[in-house]
Amino acid sequence: MTIAEIQEEIVDEFSMFDDENWDERYQYVIDLGKTLPMIDDQYKTDANIIKGCQSKVWLHGQEQDGKVVFSADSDAILTKGIIAILIRVFSHQKAADILEANTDFIDQIGLKEHLSPTRANGLVSMVKQIKMYALAFQSQK
Repeated sequence: MTIAEIQEEIVDEFSMFDDENWDERYQYVIDLGKTLPMIDDQYKTDANIIKGCQSKVWLHGQEQDGKVVFSADSDAILTKGIIAILIRVFSHQKAADILEANTDFIDQIGLKEHLSPTRANGLVSMVKQIKMYALAFQSQK
C-alpha cells in the first residue's frame, strides 16, 4: 500500500468514533501501541531517543530491499500508540516517498489538537525523525 492509502485507512478507522468522545479514540491509540513491533534492545540507546518528546521514545530505521523499515518503543502507553500509527504509515516505504509524504491525516483524525502541548511537540519530533532517517538513506544513493 502507498503512504496515502494507509493514511486514508487510518482516517477511516478514526471516523468510526464519535467526535465528542475522545476516550474511545485514546483507547484505540493505546491498543495500536500494543501491536507495535518491538525494537531490538540493542537499539534502545540514547542515540535513538527522539528529542523533544515528553516520554522516552526510541526509533530505529534501517534500509531493506530499497525501503525504510522502522521499529520503535516508548515508556508511555499513549506515546507508544502514536509512534505505532506513524510506523504503520511510513515503515516499508521508499525513502523518497517518505520525504514527499504529507502528514495531513494527523489533523484529519484530530490527534494533534487533542494532545497536550508537550505530546503534540513530541508528535512533530517523531515525524521529523522519521523524515531524517529517510533523508539519510536517500542521500546514500
